[in-house]
Amino acid sequence: MKIDKREVEYVAHLARLDFSEEEKERFTSQLDNILMYMDKLNQVDTSGVEPMSHAITLVNAFRDDKVGESLTHGLSLANAPEARGDCFSVPKVIE
Repeated sequence: MKIDKREVEYVAHLARLDFSEEEKERFTSQLDNILMYMDKLNQVDTSGVEPMSHAITLVNAFRDDKVGESLTHGLSLANAPEARGDCFSVPKVIE
């Protein structure tokens, strides 16, 4: 597939983009290279290859959902800039 400068101008017009002549030439060349590469990929025989979502096999990286130790009330408030009773004290955000 070959793309020409007129098609780049048309797509730029649809996207409301304004390109200089140099940019149009560059984008035409780049898009043409991309389309040529896609044509090359389309020539690869993929019959017998199962569709996949990733190129490598992924393993679930989640840990088991187990109850563990948590911070005590006093320890969680130990580094708080301000605490009032058993709660964090924060500046008022809604007036």
